[in-house]
This record gives sequence, C-alpha cells and structure tokens, in this order.
Amino acid sequence: MTTLWRHRLFWPLAMLALLLVVNLIFEPGFFSIELRDGHLFGSLIDILRQGSPLMLVALGMTLVIATGGIDLSVGAVVAISGALACQQIAGLSDQGAVGGVLIAVALALLLCAGLGLWNGFLVGVVGIQPIIATLILMVAGRGVAQLITDGQIINVNSPPYKTIAAGFLVSIPVPVIIATALVAAVALVIRRSAFGMLLESVGGNAGASRLAGIRSKRLIIIAYVACAVCAGVAGLMISSTVSSADGNNAGLLIELDAILAVVIGGTSLLGGRFSIAGTVVGALLIKTLDTTVYTIGIPPEVTLLFKAVVVVVLCLVQSPAFRARLSRRQPAEVSA
Repeated sequence: MTTLWRHRLFWPLAMLALLLVVNLIFEPGFFSIELRDGHLFGSLIDILRQGSPLMLVALGMTLVIATGGIDLSVGAVVAISGALACQQIAGLSDQGAVGGVLIAVALALLLCAGLGLWNGFLVGVVGIQPIIATLILMVAGRGVAQLITDGQIINVNSPPYKTIAAGFLVSIPVPVIIATALVAAVALVIRRSAFGMLLESVGGNAGASRLAGIRSKRLIIIAYVACAVCAGVAGLMISSTVSSADGNNAGLLIELDAILAVVIGGTSLLGGRFSIAGTVVGALLIKTLDTTVYTIGIPPEVTLLFKAVVVVVLCLVQSPAFRARLSRRQPAEVSA
C-alpha cells in the first residue's frame, strides 16, 4: 500500500477518478457511451476527443523538459500549422481533393519541423536559455500566423480536412486514434531504444553527458523538432474542428496547460526524469477538469480560480516533501 501511495501516478489518477465521480453525481448518464450510426458518442468520448490536441502538445513538451528545457512557443506553432494548412486548402480549386489536403498538411508539418529546428539550434548550438529562445518564437510566431492569414480568419469547406477532427475510424474518433498512435510510437522509441536513456542523461547532467561522449546538441535539436511537430498535428486538429484558422487565438495559452499536464504527470521540470504515461494522465485530468466546470455549473467568473485551487491541491498532495512534513506534524498535534 505504501508503494502504491508513493507511485508518481497515484495522485493524478486519484484526482482524475474523483473528478469523474463528481461528474457522475451531477450528471447520472455521464459514463454512458452510445453507438449511433456506427460511431461512439458520450461524455467520456468527448473528453478523449477534445483532450487529444493537448495530449499531443504535452507529449512533445515532455521530451523537451526531459532535456532540461522548456518550449513556450508551442501555442504559436499550433496557430501557424492551422493557418498554413487552411491557407493552402482555401487556395485549392477543389477543397474536397484528398491529394491537395494531404499536401497542405505535409507543408504545415514541414514548416513546424523547421520551427522546432530553429528552437533546437538556438538552445543546443547557440546556447541560449530555453525560456528565452522559445519566447522569441512565442512572440514572433503569432505574427507569422497573422502574415499567413493576412490578419483574417480563413474559412475552409473541406470534408477530408474536417475528418482530422470530426471523422471516425472503426467507430473511434480520428483525433483519439492519431493521439494514441503518436503516444504509442514515442513510448516505443523511448523505452525500446537508448533514446530515452540518453534524454534522461542530458537532462540530468548535460556536462557529464557530453564528457561521456553523448551528442547532447543533436538530442536537444531532435527533442525540439519532435515537440514542434506534435504541436503542428494539434494545430491541424484545432483548426479542423472549426474548419477555419485564427492566427491570433488558435492555441492561445495551450503551452501553459501542456506544461501543467507534464508536471502533474510526475515529470521533473529540472530535466532527467520523465513519464509519458503521466503526461497522458495529466492531459486527460485537465480536460476532465474543464468538463467538470461546466457540468457542476461553476460561474464563468470563478472558473479559473476553481481550476487553480484543484491544481494547487493536486500538486501539494503529490509532493513527497509536503506529505512528509504533514505526517511529521500530525503526531505532534495529537500529543498536544
């Protein structure tokens, strides 16, 4: 029981279960899942579908944080990805052409990879602090997205592109399938090869890793490129949901939710230790928390305060130092 109590995923899973129970109390049919026209529908399915973009951004953020870095530009990359894809699709003579949509998606992801390469170059090669290097793109990236869209919201009417966010495959939403596939692929590479161990070594002690012959610069660049590509896929999902691109508001503040999901999942911001499974749980917890806010009818003006309180409580109970201090005080209070 003590081992279970101290496991890094125990408290995030416990809080996730508590939020689900709260939703069930206020909405008795919360756990019900229906099959309509061969498609799965229900509140739990909605959480998985709506949480897929955040899950992908947090997945990439985990790799970057594992190296001891941070990426504040993922929100801007989300906006750029959706803006370029929609701009390309809007220029097609036939927006329903699958080939044209695939080319637009490929161009968007290629640009995102280039942006990640830029971040990795600044951090790994030039040696700029990650928070400053990615802050540059965080600010400039919104301007790039606005340039692509010419300051306008680009609307598209493309069934193939709409499939990215609203489609179904074997009754399962396409965003869930994409997110699951990418998480599984990253987890396979991380745990079935030396890549994960090398990331942990770079994040734990970059100097020692360099002396040991590890090419830390290359690993850092790969991490930032992977993070940007994950954010690019999330941007495609977000823009596909509304069939439009908004360079100013798409992905706004998603970087904060992604960092929060990573930390809730047990990944250390100091680098080295990280958990892919924990990141997935953290992302689902945040999306479930958003759903809970609407389910129990919390007024909009106190929504952010409610979320902050829940997150603070979770971080405190998850902290070994806080639990140790609390356990030391309890006997003293009883004897008094």
